[in-house]
Amino acid sequence: MSSEETRVQETQHAFLVAWGWFAEHIGLTQSLQGIHLHQKKYWHTPQTKVLEFLVAILAGLEHLQDISPSAHPLDMDQAVAEAWGQPAWADYSGVSRTLSALDWSEAHDVAQVLEQVSQPLIQAELNLLRSQGQRLRFDGDLTGLPISNSSRTYPHAAFGYMDDEIRLGYQAAVVSLESPTYGRLWLSIAHHPGDTVSCTQAEALVLAAEARTGLRPRRRTELLSQRIEAFEQRMRTTQQRQLAQQEAVRLAHHRLAEAQQQVQERQVALVSLEEVYRLHQRPERPTSQLALARRRLQAAEHRCQSRQKAWQSAERRLAKTQAQRDEQQETLKGLKERLVRFEQDNATNSAPVEAEFRLDAGFGTYENMALLIEMGYEVYTKAHNPQVVTFLQGQVSPEMVWTRVGANAEMVAWADLAFTRCPYPLDVGLERFYTGQTLKHSALLHFGHDLVTGNLSAWFKRYNGRQTIEAGIKESKRVFYLHRLKVRSEPAIYLQECFVIFAANFIRWATHWLAMQAESTPHSLNVRAMGVKRQVRVGAHVSAQVIQDSRGKLLKFSERSVFAGKVLRPPGWGSDRCDRDNSWSACL
Repeated sequence: MSSEETRVQETQHAFLVAWGWFAEHIGLTQSLQGIHLHQKKYWHTPQTKVLEFLVAILAGLEHLQDISPSAHPLDMDQAVAEAWGQPAWADYSGVSRTLSALDWSEAHDVAQVLEQVSQPLIQAELNLLRSQGQRLRFDGDLTGLPISNSSRTYPHAAFGYMDDEIRLGYQAAVVSLESPTYGRLWLSIAHHPGDTVSCTQAEALVLAAEARTGLRPRRRTELLSQRIEAFEQRMRTTQQRQLAQQEAVRLAHHRLAEAQQQVQERQVALVSLEEVYRLHQRPERPTSQLALARRRLQAAEHRCQSRQKAWQSAERRLAKTQAQRDEQQETLKGLKERLVRFEQDNATNSAPVEAEFRLDAGFGTYENMALLIEMGYEVYTKAHNPQVVTFLQGQVSPEMVWTRVGANAEMVAWADLAFTRCPYPLDVGLERFYTGQTLKHSALLHFGHDLVTGNLSAWFKRYNGRQTIEAGIKESKRVFYLHRLKVRSEPAIYLQECFVIFAANFIRWATHWLAMQAESTPHSLNVRAMGVKRQVRVGAHVSAQVIQDSRGKLLKFSERSVFAGKVLRPPGWGSDRCDRDNSWSACL
């Protein structure tokens, strides 16, 4: 194309065009095109339709059919298709058929491409955090994706707790990284049935974060070794009790056998006397030998029943202790395997990092606390068991001073508080706050180097900083409609989940990339001042001209758009000429 040749296209989805340029810049389009999918091509390749699904999510379309029957159909916007390296888009029905035919292997291949494309950008942020000497701060959560309770067409959907009620659907386990550049970056998402509960997913979330970042803290193997030693002592106590109970069962069984033998002997004696009395026609008087023999038999039967109950009671105690012993042996086996694994982790971890994990009360069981402590994390969570709150309320004395930590929240705290079921002492804070006229309490738990009990306001703020992941979940549902399942095939549902968290990261990365060029001219659109929601709701549905010539390409927003008079260019477009001429018209 010569310097005089200029190509102009119209688009109703301006930011989708700009994001297509960024997708090409990071190699996303090329990588997705290279995936092998088993489906045949008719008018459009299956790769094109998978890519179109991603673009529809970036556009914030609530339903898959919004691709076609809408005021400005996405599948009719040729400028967007070309920006994403496609000759044209398919009708939504074709996209739906392709997604329904995906198998798990293909869905995972697409997800792997997203991870590979994202990894350099995530790694750059990790390098920045480490160069600044900052701790890696992870947040994890489980969010429900409900469907109609009467639906029978979603595979492996199950009833579980979602949106404060029991609903049919799925659960998505997510992990995010607190980012100095982007605020929040999603690291992983995992698909689960709706009956999955948070307390079972803590380790999986941590391992997902470590797998994605390639970083982990030093495992606290010394604490785990001490825990194993203390646990073995408890097992010896259990074993001693088991031996004593085995002897008690043996003795109870022996005494029962004696009582049963006595019953049999007295039954024989009674029958013999009854026969004598019958032959001699002697009456049975209250003080006669027959009456005495009958009473002795009844006493023996009562004694036998009592010893039967004593034997059964001893058997139950032994069975309970045996079950406890078996459980302890399994637990000890798991702890020793964990120790071996953690020692190997430390041996292969030449550059351990300082890292923190924040989780809500659903994950805050004692076992999860112990696990994350042993994995080397600074742990911030809330107590899973509501009885902890009741216990702490009983520990508050009139002399204790409540510290205001928020607009309607106060706290008291205890350092290194020991719990019977937790192997490590924890920093514990009891907070009280009003919701309307109701006074509520909750218990914060912490383990690590931070001296949280010395600064309760900082502790309260640090834990509630996990609202960043809650805001991210809200964004995924209100902007990208994660909870509006656009497909019914389970691999495609998983792909939608992956696309949504990728889209949230992608737009943040694209904003940073586009802002580098926007800052060079006064007429450039300031994308850095626009949040993700506005870019999706407005920018992805605004009209513009796509102008291309030998210098590159740009978006010139139409006079009827909210961005009238502004342009948006990818970095490097015509910068030398614009700077040399110092004129706006030279850039058009």
